[in-house]
Amino acid sequence: MPCLLSIAGRLALALVVALSAAWACLALWFRLPGSEGLRLTAAALWALLALGCCVALFLPPPLRWRAGAGYLLLFLALGLWWLSIRPSGERDWAPEVARLVSAERHGDRLTLHDVRNFDWQTPERYTVRWETRSYDLAQLRSVDLLVSYWMGPAIAHTLVSFGFADGRQLSFSVEIRKERGEAFSTLGGFFKSYEVAVIAADERDIVRLRSNVRGEDVYLYRVAMPPDVQRALLLAYLDEAESLRESPRFYNTLTSNCTTLVYDMMTRIVAGLPMDYRLLLSGYLPQYVYDVGALADRLPFAALKARGHINERARAADDAADFAARIRDGVPSPR
Repeated sequence: MPCLLSIAGRLALALVVALSAAWACLALWFRLPGSEGLRLTAAALWALLALGCCVALFLPPPLRWRAGAGYLLLFLALGLWWLSIRPSGERDWAPEVARLVSAERHGDRLTLHDVRNFDWQTPERYTVRWETRSYDLAQLRSVDLLVSYWMGPAIAHTLVSFGFADGRQLSFSVEIRKERGEAFSTLGGFFKSYEVAVIAADERDIVRLRSNVRGEDVYLYRVAMPPDVQRALLLAYLDEAESLRESPRFYNTLTSNCTTLVYDMMTRIVAGLPMDYRLLLSGYLPQYVYDVGALADRLPFAALKARGHINERARAADDAADFAARIRDGVPSPR
């Protein structure tokens, strides 16, 4: 029996080494400075080191303890390097996330700088436009949730759009702040690969990009939200953008993304919002919002989703001045 317990203990330690090595190899691959070949070599060497440590766990005690202590010291050194990686607000950013929205407020009057209004011809070809716009908080009338599916039913990008009495829509998107030429990796999002950005944009830019240019499936839901909560959420987005400007933070695929940051803002405004797995699997977020009674719940959710699918209307509207109104045609409003 003692022998069996000893073997079980060493197997458990080998599993710990294997899991730590998997994390270390990915961290080296995604974050070690240098060429792809250098990063691949470093990850491969760490995998061999971990394999040697696992084998040594089943050798006589002197070798076992030396190998374990050596691996632990190296892993601690890797951890110190990992902690030294800090987010930055100064990089060669991709043009679409080069600027974060900033605001000046005088009573109900908001002046927003760097509202994005790009004219997209293709995902790679576009006309850059950053604008200064003014809004009257007293004229804030609605909040809408837009969900754009780009990788199956469980994964989607969420946007929140605020409507004003004059018909204008102001959309906010929490995005990865890519560097020029950088591509998004879901796995890389766990390994400090990107900073977080809050982008404010015209819907003819940020919604049309997804529905018309990229061909993603986009759904729009009108949200039931009291006026004071609408105002608080809009200001929370602006506060979040200012916070990121002063203290950049890393994006995390699981804990700090386009859905969880909005949930965090909402919990500071509305008490008692339940935590739910659909906040992590953002493709199912609309069903969560429906279940908490914030959509037009006089209709079954399936009917609400079908009527909220905007792609056909968005293609017909294209870049028309009344794009925002046309994509909402037929979308049920909540009570």
